[in-house]
Amino acid sequence: MTAETKNVDVLIVGSGPVGATYARKLVEAGRSVYMVDMGARYSRRTGAHLKNSYLYQRNIDLFASVIRGHLHQLSVPTNNMPILTMDPGSFRVDFDKFDGFVHNNQNPDQDPDYNLVGAAVTYAVGGMATHWTCSTPRHHPTMERSDAYSDVEWDRLYTMAEGLLNTHRHEFDMSIRHNIVRDALAAEFAELQSPYNVQNLPLAVERRKDNPDLVHWTGTDTVLGPLADGDQDDEPFIVQEQHRCTRLVPSADGSTIEYAEIQDLMNWRTINVHANLYIVACNAYLTPQVLHASGIRPPALGHYLTEQPMSFCQIVLRQDLVDAVVDDPRFRDRIAEFNKERPEDPIPLPTEDPEPQVWIPVSENRPWHCQIHRDAFHYGEVAPNVDNRLVVDLRWFGIVEPRYESCLTFSDVHRDSFGMPQPTFNWILGDEDRTNQHRMMGDMLRAANALGGFLPGAEPQFVAPGLPIHVTGTTRMGTDPADSVVDTNSQVWGIDNLYLGGNGLIPRGSAANPTLTSVSMALKASEHIVGSSSK
Repeated sequence: MTAETKNVDVLIVGSGPVGATYARKLVEAGRSVYMVDMGARYSRRTGAHLKNSYLYQRNIDLFASVIRGHLHQLSVPTNNMPILTMDPGSFRVDFDKFDGFVHNNQNPDQDPDYNLVGAAVTYAVGGMATHWTCSTPRHHPTMERSDAYSDVEWDRLYTMAEGLLNTHRHEFDMSIRHNIVRDALAAEFAELQSPYNVQNLPLAVERRKDNPDLVHWTGTDTVLGPLADGDQDDEPFIVQEQHRCTRLVPSADGSTIEYAEIQDLMNWRTINVHANLYIVACNAYLTPQVLHASGIRPPALGHYLTEQPMSFCQIVLRQDLVDAVVDDPRFRDRIAEFNKERPEDPIPLPTEDPEPQVWIPVSENRPWHCQIHRDAFHYGEVAPNVDNRLVVDLRWFGIVEPRYESCLTFSDVHRDSFGMPQPTFNWILGDEDRTNQHRMMGDMLRAANALGGFLPGAEPQFVAPGLPIHVTGTTRMGTDPADSVVDTNSQVWGIDNLYLGGNGLIPRGSAANPTLTSVSMALKASEHIVGSSSK
């Protein structure tokens, strides 16, 4: 098949919040952007959060099936079992000699003891932002944050990123459940001092003015702002869905990218896209995959991988906490009105009462990030005979220190379900990491005991490694090409026109959600690009 040729100014691979940050800032500076994503569009506005649907806001538990349907597991150990068996002696695959596609990302090279079992990606315009939790905390200045920028610079970038993501801290202050949970935990953890005390979880969300019972969750469309309107099929901003970047083709001396090979998956054609600038921002798994497929393989690529160990449980609120709201002067009038409308309801909490959104930040002696809320995930579901007004989710995320041998590698033989080099994980935890996990679990149990009893089927547990989908380090930022993939401007070492974006650039282990930090880094890189091109 003869490839078509297309010339553009800026090519962005990936349409999540980070790719959208680059796009918006570069278009505002007068550049023209051509964005491709392997996934399909699922919303009228580019990359909108699917949880904004009225149905899911009325019943958040229904959204769990949406999330599960959008996640594709990355590496499934085969244990040399047959791909297909119709009868004894039928078709079997000798994986030692196999060369080609493996269905459902079955991976003969994956050691199950070192797999990130829960590692998954979303193929959609908007990426994970079509269903993320929208949690946007700032990273702790010494426990999590890199020293790539000064404290003053981090503060500036974080403030800009919070604006792009539409972060708010008080959109759930009117919630009765939110106040119940926050007050009970504040009493239990009274020793924690500001700014690391029990408080509201910063969220990329805004309560709607036309109907305050509903909120608008941030998606890629929010980050794009006015660029998200219309069809995005004309310059200066074009978005192409179901277009896969199979590789970047470097120049003979490797100092620049000459073109990107893009496959139009709907029309099954190949397009060689020539650009002045290339930005790859398709998450911490697929960005290094594209580089590997392109033969761009710096020593640190895929290494220093970190993921957050996570403990989880769901509780049913204590009876005394629920009963106390009836006489609480903050809620007395609302509850009386609800009881008048629904006198038969045994629970004195209005059905439209928003969920809790509470946070205990990472601190020096507590290396874990705590989210206490009610949301839909691809794990943890409410028992059908329990009123979900009484259910609260507890999610504690820990920190893992980066190490070179903890890594993500790619096969030159096996291909994944999408025809790209099959990823394999080598996930390693140190003794201190494991000790902190158990300390973290004890801390979560303390919080749970202050709130209520465990929901049957959702008792305290460590979730499968990789399930948080907060991997960092695989394309890490640094000051030395020996142990990093990009410099502090997110530019790939030694390649003049190639920049990266996403959680993979974060060089340290973190417990808090990484999106705000990744957007901040993309803002810094965008400023560098604009400044360089204007000289």
